[in-house]
Amino acid sequence: MRGRPQDPSDVDPSKPAVVETREIEKIYRMGDVEVKALRGVTLTIGPGEFVAVMGASGSGKSTFMNLIGCLDRPSAGSYLLGGRDVGKLSRDQLARVRGEQIGFVFQGFNLLPRTSAIENVELPMLYQGVTSKERHARAAEALARVGLGDRLDHTPAQLSGGQQQRVAIARALVNRPTLLLADEPTGNLDSRTSVEVMQIFQELNDAGLTVLLVTHEPDIAQHARRIVNFKDGVVLSDEQVPKRLVAREELRAS
Repeated sequence: MRGRPQDPSDVDPSKPAVVETREIEKIYRMGDVEVKALRGVTLTIGPGEFVAVMGASGSGKSTFMNLIGCLDRPSAGSYLLGGRDVGKLSRDQLARVRGEQIGFVFQGFNLLPRTSAIENVELPMLYQGVTSKERHARAAEALARVGLGDRLDHTPAQLSGGQQQRVAIARALVNRPTLLLADEPTGNLDSRTSVEVMQIFQELNDAGLTVLLVTHEPDIAQHARRIVNFKDGVVLSDEQVPKRLVAREELRAS
């Protein structure tokens, strides 16, 4: 099944899709053996959507995420990010796109252990030529946005797992991306903390940020507005979430 926006009425026709893939394929060569990780995936994600990507190991979902994050290139087909064909960009141009348009959140947090929360969040801006004063202000603002305004000087060892993931989310936000990619962001967290993290994603999405989440947990995927299932390198299903879980209500009831 080919991808479609969550609801045509929710998409502004004057704005290009944030993500648009057209028959993309990805082939890995191991000696004389070819492995087709993606087999012609066509998918569209409109501005302000919240999409969860699911699938078993080897289904192609991680390969798809790497391509969307401009960490890899398709072997065939095209990928447009905000209407721009990123397949034609140089390596340096791709790095610039990653730094300016895409925020990344990973399962393992990927924080520098001996560095404070605010210094961890400032890190992406070092590569964008942002002044020290503005880096500090934007990092502090991002940490406050995820509820850590009073933890600026704490190192990862002084923070819980959930707080560390909040720092990672703040780091993903400081360059004001148009797309937030989250790869198993709750994989190392307990159930309540996972819901707290999903509340942050839902609030960011409600504010207009486009979110693409990879997860193997069905209950986490139910916090999105749309779920895309991969199998054997193709899109098996692409459906709206009929009864979306609202993290704020779950936390209030617990």
